[in-house]
Amino acid sequence: MATFFGEVVAAPSRAGVDDEEEEEAAGQALEETPEDREIRRRVEEKREVAVRWALPAGEAAPGAAAEPLRCSRFVVAVGHNAAAFLSSFILDSVCWEVVGAVKLWNEWCRTSNTTNVLPTDSFCLFYRLISDPTVLLCQCSCYVAEDQQFQWLEKVFGHIQKEGLQVTILSTCPVADYKTQESTLTLPSPFLKALKTKEFKEQVCCPLLEQPNIVRDLPAAVLSYCQVWQIPAVLYQCYTDVIKLDTVTIEAFKPLLSSETLKNLVKVKSHTGKLMGDLVCLGQSFNNCSWLVM
Repeated sequence: MATFFGEVVAAPSRAGVDDEEEEEAAGQALEETPEDREIRRRVEEKREVAVRWALPAGEAAPGAAAEPLRCSRFVVAVGHNAAAFLSSFILDSVCWEVVGAVKLWNEWCRTSNTTNVLPTDSFCLFYRLISDPTVLLCQCSCYVAEDQQFQWLEKVFGHIQKEGLQVTILSTCPVADYKTQESTLTLPSPFLKALKTKEFKEQVCCPLLEQPNIVRDLPAAVLSYCQVWQIPAVLYQCYTDVIKLDTVTIEAFKPLLSSETLKNLVKVKSHTGKLMGDLVCLGQSFNNCSWLVM
């Protein structure tokens, strides 16, 4: 995965693999039975990523190919805490409408068709600002496996016009993954770091991520996609020592509310604190229930 720090990554080499090993591998491939092929086909079919866009009636003719959505700002929140940040400070049912959802299955999660989700559910939903339909948000709390990331990118960005588009990605990861010469025990966790594409020219809201740190999974895939397609994009990664829904981790994203992308999307502040607390309490309740059942 590219990290845009300029390092050269060597391509995989088969040097040192003798002819006998190659012949053995080829023999195993030829031994695949029709039953094996059918099982592999069914697994691949089950792991297919389905993106369903549900635009209001009249915007797309029935049966016709959907036109790419015009989009100026696309905010992607990956993980429960990043998604809860959008719910607490940005999303408002009066101002936003659901326009799409992702359905996928893998070893770690299974999403459903419903858009009425709980903070602890695995889901991936897309919202559009009613007053400005060119602003899209994505809450993705489900795990997108490595072999599903390309499908996700192609099917999501394939439905969005890339001209004039700017992407903001929010994600979290364990503070233990942060590479530094200092002891991670002395770091003021949680904290934000940013990584951006060459085309992103705005000022970032936190220090840039230093070498030799890297980003992984869907956030890295989205940022790499934007780099390849020359789309201005920035990733804000929150390093935290709390894996579950946590008010402190959610609030670590608050500096982003002053960014050019989000500052005019902030909803009424008087409700945000209560909603954030409700989200965390609800998440803790479900975690406790799961523990008792086990």
